Amino acid sequence: MPLIVFTSLLFLGSFVAGWLGALTGLGGGVVLIPLLTLGFHVDMRYAIGASLISVIATSSGSAAAYVREGYSNVRIGMFLEVATTFGAVLGAFLATRAPTRVLAILFGLVLIYSAWLSRNQAALASAKAWPNPWSDRLGMSGSFPDGRGGKQAYQVDRIPWGFATMFGAGTLSGLLGIGSGAVKVLAMDKIMRIPFKVSTTTSNFMIGVTAAASAGIYLARGYIDPGLAFPVMLGVLAGSLLGAKVLAQSRVSLLRTIFAFVILALGIEMIVNGWLGRV
Repeated sequence: MPLIVFTSLLFLGSFVAGWLGALTGLGGGVVLIPLLTLGFHVDMRYAIGASLISVIATSSGSAAAYVREGYSNVRIGMFLEVATTFGAVLGAFLATRAPTRVLAILFGLVLIYSAWLSRNQAALASAKAWPNPWSDRLGMSGSFPDGRGGKQAYQVDRIPWGFATMFGAGTLSGLLGIGSGAVKVLAMDKIMRIPFKVSTTTSNFMIGVTAAASAGIYLARGYIDPGLAFPVMLGVLAGSLLGAKVLAQSRVSLLRTIFAFVILALGIEMIVNGWLGRV
């Protein structure tokens, strides 16, 4: 395949991945890794390296727009990022010692269950958000645009459980070399009862720091190829900027459906890769 054709197709695929990553809070990496390995036959280690760079680009591109428009909760993101960063460092340390095949299969099963759970909103919709003293002390509760020119307030709940889950998300990210946006969104949406749009946008704000912690290790090992990472980064960045604009006008039910299908695909991918020994 000619180099210009390869680069163009790589850019287009990365653009779609960045758009989807910005809408769902996943960062685009879950689409890029199978795209690069299965579609372009790139070695998986180099695909993961390029994916981590793209996750940083997605976070930088969409997070700024989300913060400006009032969707992302910076205070929540900075607080939870402490847990994910320490988890990413721990995961990178364990990566050479833990049986990653088994962990990949277990993680895939958890994501498949999470995809089913994200479509079952009856329990969450009927749950009443009670005042939380920790939320008030840390100043985490806030509001976001409701799409009609007003603001919708929300109360953050179960902060310790959310913090612990974020540590696990960071550990999985460093251990398996994948973005942990799916776990972060589920933790904020299901455990901490943060509105879905705030969860996805705050996840986009957070994933760049977590990916940077892992990308440094891949860079030191020589698994980041500039010729591959550059068009991927540009495509993901352009797609994430478009996704940030689309999100404000999107229905939450549609976003939940997209989110469920994406993490279902990620779960199947992780199980297959773990079973075949690709991780």
